[in-house]
Amino acid sequence: MTSIIFIIAITLNAVANILMKVGAERTKESSNIFGLLFGMATNPITLLAILCFAAGLAAYNYVLMKTNLSVAYPLMTSVGYIIVLLASWLFLKETLTILQISGILLIVAGVWMVAVN
Repeated sequence: MTSIIFIIAITLNAVANILMKVGAERTKESSNIFGLLFGMATNPITLLAILCFAAGLAAYNYVLMKTNLSVAYPLMTSVGYIIVLLASWLFLKETLTILQISGILLIVAGVWMVAVN
């Protein structure tokens, strides 16, 4: 059960970051911080991202009750990074360089080493 909730936490965090990017692109620029905050607060995509962050945080907190931080945090950040990078390439049409692809492979190797411990 903890593994499933961990996968949900990682996915929600990655989705939240992707939604923040999409929301930021659709938020009107403002000359002051209050206008920017208002634009963010009234943007449904940004609000959905915040909801995903909150739900992901709750799921991650549950995982931390059951798992060592020294395992959970590296997995959370590295797998989340891979998801965001691939989703940015697939859905946001961002470019992937050979260096980034090499980095993904190194991260996958590192995740495997942490997870099999």
